[in-house]
This record gives sequence, C-alpha cells and structure tokens, in this order.
Amino acid sequence: MKRQRGFSLIEVIVAFALMALAATLLLGSLSGAARQVGMAEHQGRASLHAQSLLAGAGIDAPLAAGVRQGEWEQGRYRWTLQVTPFVEPRQPQSRLWLLDLQVRWGDAAAEQLRWRTLRLRANGMEGTQ
Repeated sequence: MKRQRGFSLIEVIVAFALMALAATLLLGSLSGAARQVGMAEHQGRASLHAQSLLAGAGIDAPLAAGVRQGEWEQGRYRWTLQVTPFVEPRQPQSRLWLLDLQVRWGDAAAEQLRWRTLRLRANGMEGTQ
C-alpha cells in the first residue's frame, strides 16, 4: 500500500500558533502606529495654536507680568501663559520678558507641550505691571 502524504496534527498546530503570533505582532504594531498618528495630530494642532498665540503676544496690548489661561477648540486644548521679567545675572536691568507657554490636551505628561521664549520690552514698560 502507498502511504498518503500530508501534515501531522503537531505540524498543523505549530503552523496555527505561528500564524497567531504573527497576527498578534502585526495588530500590535498597527495599534501602536495609530496611537503615534493620533499623538502627532495633537502635537501638530497644539503647535499651531501656540505659534499663533506667541506671535500675537504683545501686539494687541503691551505685555505685563502675570498668568493668563484659555482654551481652544471648545476646551480640547488648554493653555497657560506665564509672563515674567527676564533677569540675567550679568545684566540685572534686562529689557526682556520671559514667556512660558504650556498647552495641554490631556492629563498625562505626554499630552502636553511647553515653549519658552524671550520678548523685548516696549519703551516705557521698564518695570513690571
């Protein structure tokens, strides 16, 4: 009699186990990629809003020391802008403001961005207001 050729039960089980492992790894990497795309979208939108806010800071009204807060997109992004006089040890009479902007869209540390920049004080605005 001729012996029939085919796969044994062990070979079939091992093949299914390898396929399941490969599918798990593939789905895990796809979900990780989707998370990264979502994070990049939030960071991009927060950066655009922050750039707009910082570009307009001191244009409509002179900068003054203090803290301002607000939100964009119906509260999806929350921001805090702290303005303080910049004190440089070598030049204590510096004519600069330090602007510290923080934008948050969640509670996790990865769901926030922060910018710090310096602005020249306008003439006649030498002291803090």
